[in-house]
Amino acid sequence: MLESLLPADGAAALPAITANAALELAPVRVNAIAAGFVDTPLSARLLGDELEHRRAELRATLPIRRVVGPSDVAALARHLMTNTALTGATYDIDGGQQLIP
Repeated sequence: MLESLLPADGAAALPAITANAALELAPVRVNAIAAGFVDTPLSARLLGDELEHRRAELRATLPIRRVVGPSDVAALARHLMTNTALTGATYDIDGGQQLIP
């Protein structure tokens, strides 16, 4: 949600903003979920005819060899809500896309 408040090139600042907010708002916990491509109806509408090509490309190149789905993001959000020791971190959920050069 915070990412939507940042300019497009400001997304790189998300980890720093998250860490600073966690310090400033403690003991309130602050974490961020930084999702890559997530296969949703919205992404299907945005990609249109390119959707199947993008899915195939991700399955072939991502280390997890599958496309990230909404249930993956939901599982991470649930984990962050239930593990009360986590704060000040940004969690990438992109199937390992950031690992690929």
